[in-house]
Amino acid sequence: MQAKAKWGWVIAGAGSLWAGVLLVLGLLVPWLGAQPLPGQVLLWGGLWAVGTAAASLAWRHGVERPQRQLARLTEQVRVACTMELAPPLQGRGPLAQALAQQVQTLVAQRDRLRQDMAQQVQQASVRVQQEKDRLAALIAELQQSVLVCNLDGRILLYNHRARTELGAAHQGPVVGMGRSVYALLDRGLMQHALHTIGQRLARGTGRAVAQFVTYTPSGQWLRVQMTPVLTQQNEQNRALSGFVLLLDDVTQSFAQEHERDSVLHSLTEGNRASLAAMRNAVQQLRQQAGDGPLPEQLLHLVQEEMGRMGERIDALAARSAQALQARWPLQEMLGQEFLAAAQHHLAERLPCPLVIAPAPDELWLRLDSYSLLQVLQYLGQRLVDEFAVRSLELRLQPASDDAQAPRAHLDLVWTGHAMSTETVMSWEMDPMAVGSGHSTWSVREVVARHRGQMWFERERVRHTAFFRFALPLEPVPSAPEETAAIESRPEFYDFDLFQHEESDSAWEQRPLASLRYTVFDTETTGLNPSGGDQILQIGAVRIVNGKLLAHENFDQLVHPGRSIPKAGIPIHGITPEMVADQPRIEAVLPVFQRFAEDSVLVAHNAAFDMKFLQLLEPRTGIAFRQPVLDTLLLSAVVHPHQESHRLEALAERFGIPVLGRHTALGDAMVTAEVWLHLLGQLQAMGIHTLGQAREAAQKTYFARLKY
Repeated sequence: MQAKAKWGWVIAGAGSLWAGVLLVLGLLVPWLGAQPLPGQVLLWGGLWAVGTAAASLAWRHGVERPQRQLARLTEQVRVACTMELAPPLQGRGPLAQALAQQVQTLVAQRDRLRQDMAQQVQQASVRVQQEKDRLAALIAELQQSVLVCNLDGRILLYNHRARTELGAAHQGPVVGMGRSVYALLDRGLMQHALHTIGQRLARGTGRAVAQFVTYTPSGQWLRVQMTPVLTQQNEQNRALSGFVLLLDDVTQSFAQEHERDSVLHSLTEGNRASLAAMRNAVQQLRQQAGDGPLPEQLLHLVQEEMGRMGERIDALAARSAQALQARWPLQEMLGQEFLAAAQHHLAERLPCPLVIAPAPDELWLRLDSYSLLQVLQYLGQRLVDEFAVRSLELRLQPASDDAQAPRAHLDLVWTGHAMSTETVMSWEMDPMAVGSGHSTWSVREVVARHRGQMWFERERVRHTAFFRFALPLEPVPSAPEETAAIESRPEFYDFDLFQHEESDSAWEQRPLASLRYTVFDTETTGLNPSGGDQILQIGAVRIVNGKLLAHENFDQLVHPGRSIPKAGIPIHGITPEMVADQPRIEAVLPVFQRFAEDSVLVAHNAAFDMKFLQLLEPRTGIAFRQPVLDTLLLSAVVHPHQESHRLEALAERFGIPVLGRHTALGDAMVTAEVWLHLLGQLQAMGIHTLGQAREAAQKTYFARLKY
């Protein structure tokens, strides 16, 4: 190609030289007197024009065309350098073809070297893969939902049960690679559990496991066990890098047990009242009879039977309380550890200072620390709001009133106004309002869950008052319990996400490789969104950590609310019968928005699809505010000299098989593959951030297209 360019320069120079010679001859001939001057000028002027045209033609064929061919070949070489098994290079002209063959030989050698290296890596990782497969075989058989998350709460492993059970309950894709677990579980509860685990790891005693029961926004009751994932930093230290969640959906059993509890409660409390009335009646009979004919033996028999009935009722009530405690797993916790958690949790949530009194060493409790902290926060907030309390104190000390049932007293102390018994009872019975949310539980129910008691007292000498919680003490554990490794196997996992931490930087500054993408496409009734055409189908797939998650897809037909033009049916293949029973766009868009949340939208000719979504905003109230990337524009950025940037041309250029063309999900899959190839091309050009990619795309000619 370079030789051909040089020959072009030679031809152009020769043409220009020939034209100059002709001009000089034309000027010299009149001086020699060979012919008349006008004829000479006309003759030599024509020769000059012919020479100039020949030089221009030689320039175009010898310089400009080889340069265009070289630019196209350069773009093909760039593609071949950034992907494996690239399509064959194609050059026009003998020299370009020869150069393409030489480069193709180098590419083939590189591919062979890569294959050799890949085989060696594969052989070296066989044992690791066997462990992964073994792990995968185990988790598939678990009857629990399994999630593994990094410290940011991003899901990097889940099994099929978690996706089907939890996703179905939320009517949307809450479970997926790279999604936030906080869309499923309360962020405050999860952070408290992580803080508790971190304390236990730092202390080196006790089980570094947290268990709790939580109520999700979708109406599910979940029993959760959180186990830390530790990374070996050095020989002595292991750092917390993530956590494993085992989740059981106990919604149905909770409803049944709650109904049974109600029956037991009415039975025990009703019989207790009846027994009390019977005791009073017997006592009155005894007093009225005196030494009369009423047999003393009969009275004694009645009293014994009532005593036995009372014992059975007490035992039934105790078993009911134990069943409630079993449903709500309580954990042993050092008193000082609970006070440290209270300091961490309440200091930033209460609008007044909180003083923590020192607690005795080796004072162990058994409790649900998060719900108890919510009780303290709720009561503290009401004290500040309704009684203008300026400071609070939290103290924990062992009780000395009952040696048979040792207890600890947890006091929430304040200085100021006392309150009436009616106020205390109302606070105790009302559902708790904590922060911006409302709990389904009351203070009394949380205390009952702990088999504890609560009352209000005043210290007149110190002019203080306090709420006291009497909590059962836990025997001091003799040694840390060893826990067996969780036998769980991921069906979908990406452990590389352990390395990613959430960034607070703006979207525009974040690296392209670190972002999550939702690649989508729509099929429509026509090509005029402003003229009344509607969406027939939405298909989408996710890309997380540079990997296409084909199993995490969105594919939904939509009833358009209008007729489907017959001319478009052969293209998209969607008939009126196919959409007759499908939901309207008002029901589909909220689900798609949840699927695409916290990600960058990617589409081919995105202006077309986004115009449909924007026109639906007033009617649906759904707005997509995240950044958008267009593979059509980005193809023009990385390959400005290619003749076509259609999706089929891009797929052919990158060697991507096209399956399901002109279906929304099929086109989204192809677009996702194209985007992954373009991502490498952009990075090779020095375009690394989202802002740089968007800026480069807006400079292309295709960015002017409007719909």
